[in-house]
Amino acid sequence: MSSIIKVDTIQDQDGNNIINENANTVTIGKAGDSINVASGSLKDASGNIIVSKSGTTVTLGASGDTVSVASGAEFVGGGISWQSTIVTGTTLSAVAGNGYWIDTTSNACTVTLPASASVGDQIIFVDYARKWGTNAVTIDQNGLNFQGANSVNPIYNTNNQTVNIVYSGATQGWIPISDDDVSYETFTGTFIEYLAIAGGGSGGKGNGGGAGAGGYLTNFTGTPLQFESGTTYTLTVGAGGAAQTSGSTSGNNGNDSTITGTGLTTITSFGGGGGGRTNITAPSGGSGGGGGYAGTGGSGTLGQGNNGGDGTGGGPPEFGAGGGGGAGTSGFDGTSSNGGNGGDGLSSVITGVTVTRAGGGGGSSDATNPAAGLGGAGGGGNGSRDGTAGVGTANTGSGGGGVYLSPSSGAGGSGVIILRMLTSKYTGTTTGSPTVTTSGSYTILTYTGTGTYTA
Repeated sequence: MSSIIKVDTIQDQDGNNIINENANTVTIGKAGDSINVASGSLKDASGNIIVSKSGTTVTLGASGDTVSVASGAEFVGGGISWQSTIVTGTTLSAVAGNGYWIDTTSNACTVTLPASASVGDQIIFVDYARKWGTNAVTIDQNGLNFQGANSVNPIYNTNNQTVNIVYSGATQGWIPISDDDVSYETFTGTFIEYLAIAGGGSGGKGNGGGAGAGGYLTNFTGTPLQFESGTTYTLTVGAGGAAQTSGSTSGNNGNDSTITGTGLTTITSFGGGGGGRTNITAPSGGSGGGGGYAGTGGSGTLGQGNNGGDGTGGGPPEFGAGGGGGAGTSGFDGTSSNGGNGGDGLSSVITGVTVTRAGGGGGSSDATNPAAGLGGAGGGGNGSRDGTAGVGTANTGSGGGGVYLSPSSGAGGSGVIILRMLTSKYTGTTTGSPTVTTSGSYTILTYTGTGTYTA
């Protein structure tokens, strides 16, 4: 014979509710209690598993069940596995279900998303040091759509941003679910990588120093420019500084190169500093000019170039002027008998092949040739004693060489502006007759004179 005991509440010996029933709601325990399920399971009246535990693994529901979180409730501690290591490198291969703290204090970071994903996969990225506005985070989609686009490669460049993305399926792909992530991915223009080099300076004449290279600016492999569809952008390529042919005088600075257009913050690469003459500080520029006899090298512009070398004060006779600064290294100081070499330039593969540009010019010497300084790698002109000094190589922004007496210092090399974009985005609308080449899936425009491009 079975017995039935009917109660609304079961309490412990201290009067605390263990089970309480009120209308159709059954409450187990009270606020602040912990409900422990030992190894085994908790089942409903039909024998279906609600909670089971085996070892250290706790399972909610049984196979085929749907486990729901009520509207307004928060599931704490589940879903995202936050990574304890701060990401500081230039690349990250993201894994679904993870949260990442990304610190771009020292460099930009490219995040590669998983090559395959399931609906509901979620990844979160957080600006750990509030530096994404300085060095951006680029999302490599890795073949999957991002907000319906296949090759957006979105860029997050706002400080203190959080990127919370969920995979929605093949059509729209990854979708940001945070309000501060949505606007950028609607951009429908063209992402542009560029290399902008200004004209190099000309060498000094009369105990003259070598000239500095034109400023070297690039975002290649970094944060691209955003060219809006239908907008025309102007590319102004700086000429090299003209040679000095008479008297004892410092060289001429090269001319600036610029990229301008509506909605774009003007990009300006500064012309290289001319080589110095006796007892003065050489002109500054993108890279600084080298000092003449007893002179000081000019200053380079931070982020664009380097300082020129100093001239020696020993003599004459037997003295050497400083070399002009290059994009890669500073110019070398002159010695008692040799002119300083120009600083080396920098190499880039933005055109698909490696090319070095923007070397500094060599300083002059009063010793017999070839004691004058050599031009830096990347097209810098050699210094000279009595012959015409070497000129900077055209379209590299390299500095010209200095000359001791006559007849002429070296002219600076003209600058260059190079644009790189996906061929699928190239409109073909240009002026100024740039050289058009391709490399893989990219089209490259090389401007050696002023022109335009319409996105």
